[in-house]
Order: sequence, then structure tokens, then C-alpha cells
Amino acid sequence: MAVTFIRAVILYVCVVIALRLMGKRQIGEMQPKELVITILIAELAAIPMSDLNSPLINGVIAILTLIVLEIFLSVISLKSNTFRRLLNGRPAIVINKGVIDQKALKNLRFTAEELMESLRQQEVFDISDVKYAIVETTGKLSVLLNADRQPLTPSDTKTAPASDAALNVCLICDGKIKKESFNRCSLTQKDVEQILTTRRLKVRDVFLMTADENGNYNIISKDC
Repeated sequence: MAVTFIRAVILYVCVVIALRLMGKRQIGEMQPKELVITILIAELAAIPMSDLNSPLINGVIAILTLIVLEIFLSVISLKSNTFRRLLNGRPAIVINKGVIDQKALKNLRFTAEELMESLRQQEVFDISDVKYAIVETTGKLSVLLNADRQPLTPSDTKTAPASDAALNVCLICDGKIKKESFNRCSLTQKDVEQILTTRRLKVRDVFLMTADENGNYNIISKDC
């Protein structure tokens, strides 16, 4: 009994350390590869915990191997947009300017009922109030309401009525241009290059640049 208790404590500590090393995102919204790793770690920990004839070191080594693999894949994902899209996929716009993209829903195997359910979870009960809805790579639905349906903020009471809602897209992420985003905003790649030139920045110096279809943009430089 004492041996079982000690093995359970050791494996519990190993699993907790594994999840902490993989990052906080694994505890909340998980990417597909992260969910697979988490399930495998749980299975590997369960075998030596329940089978006293199974060497404890085998389970520990297997868990450590998965940790190293996850960290390795995460590092590659940070360096390569292509590899990140291959592992995690990309967000899909299912409502575009108030129009449901039925093809996108079909590709995601997302039914209309599931779309409505996800909207209700965002406290949206009328689909006509939605300008954009995006299924993120975690499976969560992000929603942008039409301007006249957005909740008031303190700044709204001091200014003129809000302009039409606009979707922000990522043009530069971690020093790399995302060319596929330019068709979602009013800026071109040449415009971005000119903006960076006026600010004496290069693409590799930008941590994040977003823009919307109205031409508004925001730039965050890298810290180092």
C-alpha cells in the first residue's frame, strides 16, 4: 500500500510539472496537438500507477519525452507560420459582414444549430446582430457585433455615435508578414512598408501589427 501511495505521488508531481512546463494555455483552451499530448501524459501516468509490476521509471521517461517533444514543436511553431498552421490550423470566418459562410461551416462540420448555440454562449440571441463570427483554432467562437448592437462604454457617452464595426486582422506577427490578411483590410503590403519606413521600423522589428477595413492600424514593436 505504501508503495502504491509513493508511486502515485511521484507520478502526480511529474504530471503537474509536465503541464506547467508546457505552458498555461494547456490548462485552458488547448490546440489539437496539446490535447493529444495531455491525454497521452494522463494515460502514461495511469499505467505505472495501477500496475505495480510496471517499472516506474518507464512512465517517467515517457512523460519527459512527451514534454521535450511538445516544447520542441512549440519552438518550431514560433519560428514558422507554415508549421504552426499545419499543426494548429487557422481561424475560420463563419459569418462575414453579416452573411453566414455556409461553405466554411460545412468544412468545419459545424451545423447551424451549433453556430446558434455558440452565439448564445456569447450572449448573442439574434444572428442578425453579428457582423463577424470567427471559429478560432481552439474551437471557440469569437464574435464582433454590428456597431448599433455593441454595448455602451464610458467613452461612447462622451463622443459621437460609434462608426461601423470593423474587423481587425493581423498583418505582421512576430516579425513575419501574413500576406493572406491583406484582403481583409484596406491596407496593402506597400502601405505597410511605407508606414514602417516613416516609423523607422523594419518588419523583423514588429511584434504585432493589426489593421481594419477602415484603414486604422496599430503597431507593437518587439521589446528586444
